[in-house]
Amino acid sequence: MTLHQLTFLAVGLLSIQLRAQPTLTKEQQEVLSGLDGKSSHYGTLSKQIWDWAEVGYQEEKSSALLQQELTKEGFSVKAGVAGIPTAFVATFGSGKPVIGILAEYDALPGITQDATPERKPIDSKKAGHACGHNLFGPGSVASAIAVKNWLQKTGKTGTIQLYGTPAEEGGSGKVYMVREGMFTNTDVVLHWHPADRNGADPSTSLANITAKFRFRGIAAHAAASPERGRSALDGVESMNYMINMMREHIPSDTRIHYVITKGGEAPNVVPDFAEVYYYVRHKNRTILQDVWKRMVKAAEGAGLGTETKMEYEIIGGVYNLLPVESLSKLMHKNLSLVGGVTYSPEETKFAEKMGESFGASFGSIRKPVEAATVSPFSNNDLLSSASTDVGDVSWVVPTVGLSAATWVPGTAAHSWQAVASSGTSIGVKGMMVAAKSLTFTAIDLFKDPALIQKAKSDWQQARGAGFQYEALLGNRKPALDYRK
Repeated sequence: MTLHQLTFLAVGLLSIQLRAQPTLTKEQQEVLSGLDGKSSHYGTLSKQIWDWAEVGYQEEKSSALLQQELTKEGFSVKAGVAGIPTAFVATFGSGKPVIGILAEYDALPGITQDATPERKPIDSKKAGHACGHNLFGPGSVASAIAVKNWLQKTGKTGTIQLYGTPAEEGGSGKVYMVREGMFTNTDVVLHWHPADRNGADPSTSLANITAKFRFRGIAAHAAASPERGRSALDGVESMNYMINMMREHIPSDTRIHYVITKGGEAPNVVPDFAEVYYYVRHKNRTILQDVWKRMVKAAEGAGLGTETKMEYEIIGGVYNLLPVESLSKLMHKNLSLVGGVTYSPEETKFAEKMGESFGASFGSIRKPVEAATVSPFSNNDLLSSASTDVGDVSWVVPTVGLSAATWVPGTAAHSWQAVASSGTSIGVKGMMVAAKSLTFTAIDLFKDPALIQKAKSDWQQARGAGFQYEALLGNRKPALDYRK
């Protein structure tokens, strides 16, 4: 038997061990059977959203597709909530508890890829699902519908809500929903995210503030009359220079990154307008806000020194995730019951071929096996260097999430490899692992009020006495045109 065959056999045996848990009840087996029976259908939804690849606040078709699916299943859908045309809340049931599930569906601009293991951009597209939100939305919808079916069958009292949340990628869609009080009566919120592994640790994330800095100068002939011009691009570059010097004098775990979105049209014309788009992140909101204030001062100085006018617009701002360990343990238990992803021989070939693109540091022959496993539970202050608007939700209601192996192990988020995996059966299999785990967790919460009370007690202690929520993006209206 070859090494390849041994590896595939190990995947199969390990997955069988994880899936054939004797602790699965008849009720749980029926729930799994119901979701498995619709796996192909939900896979079709995810592929359609993958094809559309609509960016933040422009997800008209993706949002409508998910709303249609929920309406067909008997949910009451309220669309256009929080002043956002593509945001919605779908509700089924009545009374307490109220369990919410988050769904995302926005793509990332500037990265496209076909569903192949080798680099193959799609020239006709301008965006791609490099964070797997085409799976996130349908997977959460699948779970909400499965919970609805369970409520109907058992006659249990309670409410399941699916939150359609657009523009997670920099648009802070959930922040506006939080600010409008849409989670006020929710007892627990569940979410998940595509990844290259399966896990449900109580991790946190980086808070962030994002903004566009705009400089306005005076146009002139760059050779014939440069003295009459004032370059807006000089303002941008001066700001960038000062920010880059500032990096030495801020906490080393701060993250600052930017792109120049507008820098002029021709070298022989002094630019009268230029724009730079910044992200700043830190795990501590107080430190984040201090660094942000210094960035604004740098921008003001750049405008003064180049005799240009500077203005800025805060596009987004999100809190760090507030983990609740008791909820994470519950989610981990259910993820472990469901187990990981079993690759077919074709999927194994796909994974191994894609692994060649990672380089020696990130790929190995054992990587495909990792999709079949669930990472051991850890509560050692795990920190994700990413940011998410789920953070704001977690500070106003107890929230728990998981990661599911929708991507070939070794894949980085926001990469062409993530786009490719998200458009394949590998992505769909991971999506269904998430849907099943969310469903089991929601059912546990409906059946045992003590779990919710414990979660609320732990959450309140973690949040601290006297906490008052205040959005980092202030009172601005949703930035509906930030991707235009």
